[in-house]
Amino acid sequence: MRAHHTRRAVLGAAIAAAGAGVLAACSDSSGTGHGSMNHGGSTPTATPQDYVAPDTPEGYVTPDGPEVLGYEEARGSGPVRSFKLTATATPLELGGGRTVKSWAYGDRLPGQEVRLTAGETLALTLANNLPQDTSLHCHGISMRNDMDGVPGVTQQPIRPGAEFTYRFVAAHPGTYWFHPHSGVQLDRGMYAPLIVEDPKEPLSYDKEWVVLLDDWVDGVDGSTPDSVLAELRKGMGHGSGHHGHGSGTPSGSATATASGSPSPESRPSGPPRLLSGTKSNLLGGEAGDVAYPHYLINGRTPDDPSQFIAKPGDRIRLRIINAGGETAFRVALGGHRLTVTHTDGFPVVPTETDALLVAMGERYDVLVTAEDGVFPLTALAEGKKASSMAVLRTGGGELPAPSVRPAELDRKVLKSAARLEPDESVAFSRRRPDRIMRIKLTGGMEKYDWAFDDEPYSPDRLYSVRDGERVRMVFINATDMWHPIHLHGHTFALAGINGSGARKDTAAVLPHRKVTVDFDADNPGLWMLHCHNIYHSESGMMTTVAYRA
Repeated sequence: MRAHHTRRAVLGAAIAAAGAGVLAACSDSSGTGHGSMNHGGSTPTATPQDYVAPDTPEGYVTPDGPEVLGYEEARGSGPVRSFKLTATATPLELGGGRTVKSWAYGDRLPGQEVRLTAGETLALTLANNLPQDTSLHCHGISMRNDMDGVPGVTQQPIRPGAEFTYRFVAAHPGTYWFHPHSGVQLDRGMYAPLIVEDPKEPLSYDKEWVVLLDDWVDGVDGSTPDSVLAELRKGMGHGSGHHGHGSGTPSGSATATASGSPSPESRPSGPPRLLSGTKSNLLGGEAGDVAYPHYLINGRTPDDPSQFIAKPGDRIRLRIINAGGETAFRVALGGHRLTVTHTDGFPVVPTETDALLVAMGERYDVLVTAEDGVFPLTALAEGKKASSMAVLRTGGGELPAPSVRPAELDRKVLKSAARLEPDESVAFSRRRPDRIMRIKLTGGMEKYDWAFDDEPYSPDRLYSVRDGERVRMVFINATDMWHPIHLHGHTFALAGINGSGARKDTAAVLPHRKVTVDFDADNPGLWMLHCHNIYHSESGMMTTVAYRA
């Protein structure tokens, strides 16, 4: 077996000033069109033509192998939609006069939306103006493996001052998003929506509202996600009153420089951020471990919320994305019922509810018919006694109080997509699994030793599949914490008999429960499987699903 680099990015020096980035888009059927980008000088661009793959274990499909290229060719090649963006250190205004120093795509939060039509080719160029390596992962999209954005597994890291072009066919319509897959950069301001429109859209609506939920700590009183991870890794066994199921062995630090010493940003800074006593019946117990000072909707705090303007009677499509690092949100729109039409980009049989529970990485599309007035869209940080708010305005009136709690939050709550049925157009065929994997979720807060099967992440530990198989995964949660599990490059069917459940790429597994999913091995390569709690994954709860050559 050849050497294989760890997927964790090596952390660099403290935040340095960098130029603001610009995201621009253009459409061009020849594939030569580009938008403008201010990133300070010329930099090398890595495209599929000059792509260099990391080492791959013997006997497995390489990220840029002929199997991968063959599947991409089968997806077709539509008009090219080109976008450019810059990862940079920048001040961000969160509302209410609060400004923090963070990292973002350009100078806005969330980053500029990327939108294209299914069947088109996305060419997304990321320039790195950060003081450390970075990457970009388009969450939820079935794409060619070498464009998946995982350093050390599917690509080399994007070094400071360099850029990389992610180019692939966006075959499936849906609500997606993108973020780094390097260390805990996700818990900064580096995220944005990625919307793939359906050229034969069956839904009828007047307006569309993209809603990104987030928990925020970066730049507040000196805190950074790296310092939060360092604090968490000390464990909570020292008198916090919060103890997890401690099994397995601690994983190696994900916050080390090349010399092996802690990076400046991994050292404790700011006030303590550990949170204990977070209880949620919907999540089966403990809700989370990080005391975030702010919760945001579309980059704004609830005392200075973002507002969406519509007319009474408008039919509005909400695309709800949980971009948070560690928080599940219970979401409701005051005075309205929600009709769920999609989860994780795939259509379901329309289902009415009053509220949704959205785990990190999950997406839901819902339809509402707007009433007359001013209404709070409230995202309750589940189990954490805090919330955020945006506003739907169709008429005059004062803004709701920042702490408003719509009655809908405590009515009918869709707490799991397992209660949804897939639209027949995307339902899996009835088929017995060719391969069954039983994966135990292990670890706990006392040692902060999160893992799969008591083994923290290792690049040489792979779960093997073969092209064309129907694969069943049974996730068995042996911990006292819930975990949103995300599979790259595929969608799976939830818990239905012979794969008849809703199509997803992220599913919450509650404490001491199990979740069964089926997926078709129809996208060759090396694909990450991990908890989408960024602090759990960076502490070891991740692995690789690998196709045999």
